[in-house]
Amino acid sequence: MEFFIDTAEITQIRKYWNMGIIDGVTTNPTLIARSGRDFKQVVAEIAEVVKGPISVEAVSSEASELISEAKEIVKFSEHIVVKIPMTAEGLKAVKELSKIGIKTNVTLVFSSSQALLAAKAGATYVSIFVGRLDDRGHEGMETVYEIKQIYENYDFPSKLIVASIRHPRHVIEAAVAGADVATIPPDTLEKMLSHPLTDDGLRLFANDWEKVKKR
Repeated sequence: MEFFIDTAEITQIRKYWNMGIIDGVTTNPTLIARSGRDFKQVVAEIAEVVKGPISVEAVSSEASELISEAKEIVKFSEHIVVKIPMTAEGLKAVKELSKIGIKTNVTLVFSSSQALLAAKAGATYVSIFVGRLDDRGHEGMETVYEIKQIYENYDFPSKLIVASIRHPRHVIEAAVAGADVATIPPDTLEKMLSHPLTDDGLRLFANDWEKVKKR
């Protein structure tokens, strides 16, 4: 299973990349806007650190414009994956981009039927937003299981990304479901790192070592 970090903050990206626990990055216009920095500068800095998939969003609405935008975005780095919206025009763009070798991440997917269409169109990655589904009273992870089963049934090469992760349990459930990727916010990664019993154990070891040193 691959872990992507869901942020545009270069400090956080560098921290977890150097730790060796992330394989790539997902960004979107909202995350880049929060950084308060120039779009191109942010993407260039990420590409200097991360030598794995970096999802960068195309924001056009028409297929022809999405294709043109994607061709410009991939110039930033060989690792760029272009995020394309789950729309009819978006799928048209995905189909054409797949023909010319540009990797795509179909985003804002909320149903198994949408995920099936994205795979049929040739998406490299498909992002299902489990947290937002949970917010609306649905069981987001049930949809993950369905999509994973569909992809396995027909040997679709599309990789399933579990996105909109709200807590560590989402990551564990995604792993149990066999999702290919979880894209995780930094605060959730931080929660995954720690446990009160680990902290208690470290304190106990430290106290015992001090006693040994005094003998």
